[in-house]
Amino acid sequence: MKREHAAFAARLRAALKHADIEPRPVVLEKLLARHGVVVTAQAISGWLGGRYMPKPAALRALAGLVGLEPYQLQYGARSVREEPAGWSVRPSAADRLAIEEFLALPQAHRALVRELIAALARSGAPRKTR
Repeated sequence: MKREHAAFAARLRAALKHADIEPRPVVLEKLLARHGVVVTAQAISGWLGGRYMPKPAALRALAGLVGLEPYQLQYGARSVREEPAGWSVRPSAADRLAIEEFLALPQAHRALVRELIAALARSGAPRKTR
């Protein structure tokens, strides 16, 4: 059991690093709270240290933060997963959070945000070349 917990902790730390999320309990506590998962910094420290496994709701939220399926984070298994076409830049954790918050908005507010983004894109700001 301890070996499984240690392997999970290593996968979690690697996934957080890949997602540009600082692997600190206080940081994760705040990010998880934004997803409606209330957990203590002590519990998160236990996950990162390989002492405990998160409950299913926390595992789902963690997986969402790092862009993995929950079973990938828990077991390390890979599945066939299609990457979004046309995205040459991997969104950061902050970008993913902003997208999730955008998707939670009412349709009228989402339309306003899309208009704002389109206006900013047309404003003549130099575009990044990919």
